[in-house]
Amino acid sequence: MAGKSGPLKGSVALVTGAGGGIGAATAEALVALGCRVLCAGRRIDRLEAVTRRLGPLAHAFTLDVADEESVDGLFDRLPAELHAIDILVNNAGHDVGGRRRFDEGEMAEWQSIIDTNVLGLIRVTRKVIPGMIARDRGHIVNLGSIAGRRGYAGGTLYAASKFAVHGFSDSLRLDFADTGIRVTEILPGMVRTEFAFHRWRGDAERARNFYDKFGTCLEPADVARMVAFAVQQPAHVVVAQLMVVPISQT
Repeated sequence: MAGKSGPLKGSVALVTGAGGGIGAATAEALVALGCRVLCAGRRIDRLEAVTRRLGPLAHAFTLDVADEESVDGLFDRLPAELHAIDILVNNAGHDVGGRRRFDEGEMAEWQSIIDTNVLGLIRVTRKVIPGMIARDRGHIVNLGSIAGRRGYAGGTLYAASKFAVHGFSDSLRLDFADTGIRVTEILPGMVRTEFAFHRWRGDAERARNFYDKFGTCLEPADVARMVAFAVQQPAHVVVAQLMVVPISQT
């Protein structure tokens, strides 16, 4: 991995959902590459804890990808020198109420999953991409999932959201073929994070048992390394899709 004097030194990267898990690990990986990283999310206390740990290259600011006004005002909350975003990592997402048979789910939960995982990703991309077009450079990294390639029982809405991310990423990449804008989709398998904790609304024991019963899981840093790998490639190289799974899912 390149050091802070490498080719990405000084680049501006925006990471959504950066308060923990894959987002925080990705922010750390990008800081290690010399990027100035905008750590975005809904909870400023968690974001500030991350940026204190990462040092002066990391900056915390609030962003709710499911809130249109929050996304519209994104640049209003950033200093002018950080407006030229070179790397966008669309990581924010959830599965609140998931791992249930379809008829046991609730419409409000489903709507929230789609509004965050799909529309939120699209909102932020639409806000950031005009600047990339004007500069004819940029890299958009979307966090998909292997659930976007094959469904599973109890995952109707989460899988639907990740299938949407997969289709969006594929088409977006083709929209900007032969330009300076690259699009990458990272498709992780099972990752041990707070994702299950939030899915079951703070039931820590259930979340821990879920991961323990699964067996070997990826760690957030494993996924972050994939993001770092993709963004370090030469300008003519596009890592279109990168699937990474724990050995238990091979």
